[in-house]
Amino acid sequence: MGRARRARKIAATAAYGGGGLAAASAALGAVGYGVIKAEALLARRTVGRPFDTSPDDEGTYGAGPGQPVELLVLGDSSAAGMGAVQPHETVGGIIANGVSALMGRRVHLTNAAVVGAESSDLERQLADGLESVTRPDVVVIMVGANDVTHRIDRATAVRHLEITVRRIRSLGSEVVVGTCPDLGTIEPLAQPLRLLARRWSRDLAAAQTIAVVEAGGRTVSLGDLLGEEFAASPSTMFSEDRFHPSAAGYARAAAALLPSVCAALGVWGEDTTDRAPEARRGEGVGPVAIAAGQAVRDAGTEVSPTEVGGQARGPRGRWAVLLRRRPDVVTSAADPEPDPSGEPPAQLTEPGGELGHTR
Repeated sequence: MGRARRARKIAATAAYGGGGLAAASAALGAVGYGVIKAEALLARRTVGRPFDTSPDDEGTYGAGPGQPVELLVLGDSSAAGMGAVQPHETVGGIIANGVSALMGRRVHLTNAAVVGAESSDLERQLADGLESVTRPDVVVIMVGANDVTHRIDRATAVRHLEITVRRIRSLGSEVVVGTCPDLGTIEPLAQPLRLLARRWSRDLAAAQTIAVVEAGGRTVSLGDLLGEEFAASPSTMFSEDRFHPSAAGYARAAAALLPSVCAALGVWGEDTTDRAPEARRGEGVGPVAIAAGQAVRDAGTEVSPTEVGGQARGPRGRWAVLLRRRPDVVTSAADPEPDPSGEPPAQLTEPGGELGHTR
C-alpha cells in the first residue's frame, strides 16, 4: 500500500472514529515488537540528559505602530523550544521577529505548547491560549513526534489535530501546522527502530496534512529537514540532550515555516504570496492525499487547500496545492528526489484530466 493510500485511510478513520494502530502493531508480531522495544530502551539510554524546562518566549517582539499581530503557538517540546537557551531562539520567537520585520508591526507571541505533549493535548492548549488572546491572527502548531514515540493510535492523533484546526478556523484565525518530523533522522536510534520510526512518522505526517487541509489549514512538511545538517554537524544542530534541536536547529525549522505563516497573514515578502504553482519546482495541484504523500519526501513543502474550476473537491477528494517555498531548493517534477523508504514518487496528477489552478 502506497503512502498516499495509507495516509488517506488513517485520515478517513480519524474522520469517522476508530483506530488503526492496533492492527499495525499486531502485524509486527511478538518477536518484531521485542526487537523494537529493546532498541527503544537502548536509544533512551544513549540520549543525553533531558532538560527540565524551555525558555519563556511569550511577549511582544519588534516595533511599529498599531495593534500587534497576535501569534499563538501550540504543540510539543519543539513548539515550546526545549533545547533553546534564549526566548528569541525558539521557533515562535524566530517567527515573531520575522513577521515583525516584514510587516513593520509588533508581534505578540502567546505560547501554550507543553513539553511532552501529544495531539490529544491540543484542545486543552487552545483553550489555555484563548484565555490570553481571544482571536489570534495566526496559530502555529508543531506536534506528532510524541504520538509516534508513545505509540498513540494514529487515527486518534489525527482526529484531535483536525478538531483543533477546525475550532481555530471557526474563530477566523489562520493555521499553519508543522507536520511530524522524520524520527528516522534521530542520531541514537538504531535499525530496525530507525526504519520503522521513519515510516510511522512519515505516515502520520501525510495523514496530518490531509486532515489539516480538509479543515481549512495549511501544512509545512518538517520531515528530514534537519537530517543532513544533524548528520554533518550533530554538535551544532543538536542540543545537549542529543535529541532536541539546538538554537541552530530551530532556526532551520522556523525558516521553513515563516514563509507559510507570512502567506497565511498576507504579508508581502520573498515567496510569501499564494501564487500559482511552478512546474520547474515540481509544484502543482492535485488530490490532497497525493500532495500529502509527496510533501513528506520534500521537507519544507507547503500544502494548502485550493480550487479547480471553482470546485473545492474532485473525484478523489479535496483539491490541494503543493508549493516549495524554500529558496535553496528547486527540484524538477520530472526528476524528484529519491525516497529512502523505497516507495515510488507520487505525482500531482489526476488520471483522465488536466489540472487547473484557482486561488
